[in-house]
This record gives sequence, structure tokens and C-alpha cells, in this order.
Amino acid sequence: MHLLRTKSVEQSIQDTEAPEHRLRRDLSALDLTVFGVGVIIGTGIFVLTGQVAKDKAGPAVAISFVLAAVVCGLAALCYAEFSSTVPVAGSAYTFSYATLGEFPAWIIGWDLILELALGAAVVAVGWSGYAASLLDTLGMPLPAAISHPPGEHGGVVNVPAILLVFGVTILLVTGVKVSSRVNAVVVGIKLAVVLLIIVAGLFFIKGANYTPFIPPSKPTGSVEGAGAPLIQVLFGLSPVSYGWFGIFAAVAIVFFAYVGFDVVATAAEEARNPQRDVPIGLIGSLFVTAILYAAVSLVVVGMQNYTRLSDAAPLADAFRAVGHPAFATIISVGAVAGLTTVVLILLLGQSRVFFAMSRDGLLPPSLSSVHPRFGTPYRSTILMGAIVAVLSGFIPLAKLAELVNIGTLFAFCLVAGGVVVLRRTRPDLHRAFRAPFVPVVPALAILGCLFVMLNLPVETWLRFIGWMALGTVLYLFYGYRHSRVGASATPTAPTAPPAEPLGGASPIDPAG
Repeated sequence: MHLLRTKSVEQSIQDTEAPEHRLRRDLSALDLTVFGVGVIIGTGIFVLTGQVAKDKAGPAVAISFVLAAVVCGLAALCYAEFSSTVPVAGSAYTFSYATLGEFPAWIIGWDLILELALGAAVVAVGWSGYAASLLDTLGMPLPAAISHPPGEHGGVVNVPAILLVFGVTILLVTGVKVSSRVNAVVVGIKLAVVLLIIVAGLFFIKGANYTPFIPPSKPTGSVEGAGAPLIQVLFGLSPVSYGWFGIFAAVAIVFFAYVGFDVVATAAEEARNPQRDVPIGLIGSLFVTAILYAAVSLVVVGMQNYTRLSDAAPLADAFRAVGHPAFATIISVGAVAGLTTVVLILLLGQSRVFFAMSRDGLLPPSLSSVHPRFGTPYRSTILMGAIVAVLSGFIPLAKLAELVNIGTLFAFCLVAGGVVVLRRTRPDLHRAFRAPFVPVVPALAILGCLFVMLNLPVETWLRFIGWMALGTVLYLFYGYRHSRVGASATPTAPTAPPAEPLGGASPIDPAG
């Protein structure tokens, strides 16, 4: 069985020119950067800042956000090199197909389905909660049966979440440029809210709330069985809060705040000048959001002692604690806007992964059809929209949310390893962007991701293994038999000359 057959870079790029599969190149570097900021600024900034400061890191939560950003930054450099070398929809799936082989590519594509679709559903449920709270503040409360997830607070079906997903799906079908314009407006709103939080919060900071900045570590209630972090089970460690171990434990949680920045790479095929624009979008969005996360976390722990921070709405409650409840409504507006763009961009990325896998024959070919008017993969977009709507409306997702983290980290590991493989197997390829200090940077990215993965619970690992096993069965019964690469009579080893760079970009070549 040729499970490791590869699809050459040249063939991947050639497939993007087929009229029936050609996506419109409408996105600029600014569009991609705004996409990245739009997907990152969401749940992390409005919820996780307080939860992690209170339970894990204390005022030093800003360090946890920075460390998580460093891990993502190392992976982003690897994504940037791949995206500028293989500017094709599909992100880590496409990169793995060109380096590691078909079966690893399928596994990473299956993994991305978990990351993006489940992530969109989880965020849609969070959006529903903020929207219901905002409507309640405005005197228009929604019945509990249609505004909560099933089984929670009397919820039966989460109607706001379903309506959000349907609306976003329609927007994505009408065109990526339209989606990017709407995204830019909404991102502008939530950035204004975030900057308002930072500036207004500065006037209520008390220096005493920063002391001690790194609280002394202390044991937490023992987490046993499948709920224990894997690293605790493997090395017999006892979980602690605060101190440096608490900061490191917090990294595994706040990592969720950065999930989705890799969606920028899935839009490479729709960038006007992918060799230049995609690296700018990836690195620029991560840099901007890391600064904002650190600033917001420092402000909120300065406004209110970390031991009294709210778990559900730390930013709003911090302003209430200093006598300014009006900010709570403004923050709710920012949260609704912020989470809207997260769902939009996660669904965009998921539809592009489906599109790429379908174009390669690993999924039904009909899913790779492009709309004749809008130039979007409308069938895969509608299918994923329907799946995410069902998940967000009818399935309790609280226990599955951590699967998003482990799926993302697994993808980062494969992309980082793929950069080293492609450097050795295809040194002749034009690389408009080169990750610096290869193989050191990819190795550090892999080690950082593995460390974060080890801090996830055992039950998350077990669910992840089960999902991968299901994917393997589907590949063997469908993907392997219908693969276009497998059906082709041409050799898998690349024989064509190196591809010319698309878009006429000038090389961007840091030391490497």
C-alpha cells in the first residue's frame, strides 16, 4: 500500500489553475492580517484572562500569554515558509501531502476538521451566551429553552448559535472579498473595545494588586484519573497553582486564545501575492494580538485582585468592581462582535480544507466545485455550515472543547517537521520566505507544542486517538481508493522544473 505517496509541489500549484477549481485571488496582506486578528481576538481576551489569572498564574498571566504566543510564533514561521512555497488552499494538509505523504496528509486534514469545525461550534455557543446577555441588558430576554446549549440551564436548542452559523455561511458563499470587508468592519469594532478596555482600565490600576507578581506556588485539589494532565500521569507530578509551574500550566489553557491563526494559511490560494502577503498576515496578526493579550491581562489584574476575578466575565466584572458598570455593556458588544469574526474565519478555513481534500479525491469530488458567480467553494462551505450549526445548536460541547487545542498542536508539529523535510528533499524550490535558523526553529516549535500537549488531560488524548482512528478507517475505505495521486500514471517524484513564483513577489529572505 502506497500510504506515503506524495503530491508534488508543481502538481499542487498546477491544480489551482484548473477552471473548475480556480479560486479568486482577492485578498491583500492587510486582508489576511485582519483575518488573523479577527480569529485570534475572541474567547481568550474576554474570558480566559480572568480564569487563568485566578486559578493558575496570578498577575503573571501575561507571561503565560507571551509564552503561548512564542510557541505559536515558532510555528507561524514554519507556516509562512510553506505558504509562500506552496500557495495552495488546505494549509497543513497541503503541506503534509507535499512532504510526508498521502496518509499523513489525510490524518492532518482530518485533524483540521476537528480543530476548525469543532472550534467554530464552541465559539458559536459562546457567542450565543454573550448575545443573550446583551439582549437581556437591553430588556429583550430570550427564553432559556432556546438560548442555552442542550441540558444547560434549561436549554433545549441553541437558536442564536444556529442563526449565527447560517448567517456566516451565507456570507462566505457570496465571496471571500465580501467576507473580508465585513470582517474588517467587525474587527475594527472589537479592537476599539479592546483599546478602550486598556486605556480606561489604566485609570483604575492599583499597584498593590501586582504584589506578588508571581504568587508562591501551592498545591491544588488533586485531579485524578482521566481528568489529570498527561504530564502528571507520566512523571508523577502534583498539580500546583501559581509559581512558575502555575505559569507553565496556564500556557496549555491560554493557548486556546491563539487557536485559528493558521487559518490565514488556508487562504493562500486566494491571496493576490501569496509569497509576500501570507507571511505578513501570519506573523503580523500574531504579533498584534500577543501585545493586546498581554496588555489586557496586565490591566485586568491591576484593576482587581486576581483572587477576586470573575470566571465568566472578568473584564466586565472588573469595571463593575471599580464602580463603572456601563463598561459591561460595551464589553458585551465587543465580545459579540469578536466572536462573530472568529466563527466566520474558522468556517472559511474549514471549507478550504474540505475543498483541497476533495480536489485531491480524498473526499467526494463534488465538494470541490467552485460557484460560477462568486468564485467560492460553495458546496463545501454549505456542508460545513450545516454540520457546525447542528453541533452548536443540539450537542453539548463543553467536554470536547480541549480537543480543539490538541488538534491544533498536532498540526503545528507536522508543519514544523515538514519544513525540514522539504528543505532536504526539494532544495531547488523557490522560497519567497525562509524560516530562520532551520532546523533549530522547527525543532523548538515541535518541542514547545509537545510540552503544551502534555499539559492536556488524559481524557483529551483518548478522545483525540479515537477521532484519529475513525479517520484512518474512512481513509482506507474511501480516500485511498479514490485518490487522484494514486490513480495517476505519472510518477510521484517531481520531474517538472521548479515552479515560478506566483504574483511576481520579490523574495523575503531572513537569515536561514
